[in-house]
Amino acid sequence: MPAAMLILFLFLAALAAFAVSTVAGGGAGLILMPILALLVPAAQVPAALSLGTATSSVSRSIVFWRSVRWDVVRLFVPIALPFAALGVWLLARFDPVYVKLALGAFLVANLLLLFVGRLFPARTVSRRVRPSTVRLIGAAAGLLSGFTGQVGLLFNRFYLRMGMEKSEIVATRALNELLLHALKLALYAWLGLLTARSLMAGTVVGVAAVAASFLMKWGLPYIREQHFRFAGNAAMAVAGVSMMASAVPVVLVKHNAGVRYRAGPAAAEVHAFWGSRHVSLIWDDRRGVGVERDISLKKVARRYAGIVPALPAGTSIAAASKIEWIDGEQLELHYVAGRRRWKSIIDLED
Repeated sequence: MPAAMLILFLFLAALAAFAVSTVAGGGAGLILMPILALLVPAAQVPAALSLGTATSSVSRSIVFWRSVRWDVVRLFVPIALPFAALGVWLLARFDPVYVKLALGAFLVANLLLLFVGRLFPARTVSRRVRPSTVRLIGAAAGLLSGFTGQVGLLFNRFYLRMGMEKSEIVATRALNELLLHALKLALYAWLGLLTARSLMAGTVVGVAAVAASFLMKWGLPYIREQHFRFAGNAAMAVAGVSMMASAVPVVLVKHNAGVRYRAGPAAAEVHAFWGSRHVSLIWDDRRGVGVERDISLKKVARRYAGIVPALPAGTSIAAASKIEWIDGEQLELHYVAGRRRWKSIIDLED
């Protein structure tokens, strides 16, 4: 896809994402992660996101200034800032794909909230804030925000349980995140992650975010409270699917992992593998269902030495696995001698 088309697509996607984000209480950054990955290297995606969402936070803070919950801001920000710096430091040293995968799985789990919300509605316990709870949320939000660029949506349930109205959630999160993004942008620049490409992508996202903020300033009062909560849960699920869709292929390639299917005239196998390890589910017309697992050669020598036949000169066992059937077990041995390779199967006694 040409660069101009990618930029236009990014702008339109960001406009829609931030419009929904205003209603849902967050999630635009998580949804935009896979799109930004098409324009900038993976390590620079958090920097581009921070630039775009910082612009959004400025506009939302201005538009919804009177709805800010200052008691939350005073407790949240002082602890969130140092943990955000720690998250940026970790980003420069570790691959964030595993965090994306974990966060994506967590967010997808919020699909359950769409179905159980009516049976177990979120209760608004009190508008009073327990300081220790807010500080803990601030530390977690700062750390994950620095490492991934966007995770504020994870803590929407916290805001809702405090009894905050939709405009208060939008305003308070915007101000909290504005201060976090300002610190992160300085650190990203210092670490060399704020490049010309990430600046360009972040600027496009920022312009779309400002337009969405003023657009939703008019529309937010007309949105019912229950629709606001539903949108928040739905946005979390969509963001989770988006993150997992971008993270899973990377993890599979890194670890030579995946699933393969092989079928024959009288048997079929489904292989799940991770690096050099694998487990297989087997269907055999004669024996039914079986499960095959790798076992170490040391275990073969220690446990099955009495039943493994003596090896001819120049022959060695390359790999071994154990097959468990409903009616018994088998040992599968793979031999190698020069360029010749073959296998044998030995029935094990119960």
